[in-house]
Amino acid sequence: MKTFTATPSDIDKKWILIDAEGVVLGRLASIVAMRLRGKHKPSFTPHMDMGDNVIIINADKIQMTGKKREENFYWHTGHPGGIKSRTKQQILDGKHPERVLVNAVKRMLPGGPLSRQQMTNLRVYASADHPHDAQSPEVLDVKAMNPKNTRSA
Repeated sequence: MKTFTATPSDIDKKWILIDAEGVVLGRLASIVAMRLRGKHKPSFTPHMDMGDNVIIINADKIQMTGKKREENFYWHTGHPGGIKSRTKQQILDGKHPERVLVNAVKRMLPGGPLSRQQMTNLRVYASADHPHDAQSPEVLDVKAMNPKNTRSA
């Protein structure tokens, strides 16, 4: 018996719609990272882009446990003394609240060219509107998967 290795003709990509309202950030990011890589499929091949196209709506209504909203994101401008930081709450309240979720998913994928290609299959929107109705995405209810996926206030 030979080991199965997927070829580009074997790959079947679906469109998945996830509502992030009230879902805990880390749990959602790990589910999305698994879907982007294609690890949920029995024909998973590590060197191929097997993952689905994922649409996430209501990214500004994501939940975080503990004091994670006060933790900082750091980046460097490349100039001397150019380290900058913002809290996750400031980013969620700002112009691009979807960046918190995009960064969480990006950091759960292994680094490299394949992961950068898989990140192009992720679309995150701060509101409930998205322009992908023509793809007729399947709804994935992350809240119903596990009671720990939602934060009880």
